[in-house]
Amino acid sequence: MSRLPREFFARDTLTVARDLLGARLVRILDGQRLSGTIVECEAYIGQADTACHASRGRTSRTEVMFGPPGFAYVYFTYGMHWMLNVVTEEEGFPAAVLLRAIQPAEGIQTMRTLRQTKGNPRTDRELTSGPARLTQALAIDKTLNGADLVAGDGLWLEPEGRFPDDSVERGPRIGINYAAEKDQLAPWRFWVRGNPYVSR
Repeated sequence: MSRLPREFFARDTLTVARDLLGARLVRILDGQRLSGTIVECEAYIGQADTACHASRGRTSRTEVMFGPPGFAYVYFTYGMHWMLNVVTEEEGFPAAVLLRAIQPAEGIQTMRTLRQTKGNPRTDRELTSGPARLTQALAIDKTLNGADLVAGDGLWLEPEGRFPDDSVERGPRIGINYAAEKDQLAPWRFWVRGNPYVSR
């Protein structure tokens, strides 16, 4: 299957975020292919966006965001969760799209195993319906920070399909109470209406 090319990511971040809905996220784990269709994501755009990590300047943590498009920006949050972002736009301008939810397609049994906590199995809807669940289900952690999503061999995106505009919703991003009001209200989250895997 073909992959999304570098040019796909080297565009306006909101355009990329919208177009990622329907793409397939692929993770190769111990030779097995785990994958799912992206059904929710949100954009973070530049140093003027107070919800964006880059608003605090160029640091070792945010260096990947300032790099070329089509790379993975993986960070740790709340002392317990990994988050997967896709770097967008031209090199030097820090922007990325956070992948919030996928609809599982391949390797579902492995995802179930990875998502079990203290012997408590999750329902399939809970496997990947949120950014932390998604990374746990696909075993994504700091080792994939900076991974090349175009030419790498462990994590990439494929052009599976595109949800029609009348099935896509837009609204404010989630969990950014620390940001300025204008950024809290910016409609930079995109999701597929009615999809059970969209985060609650």
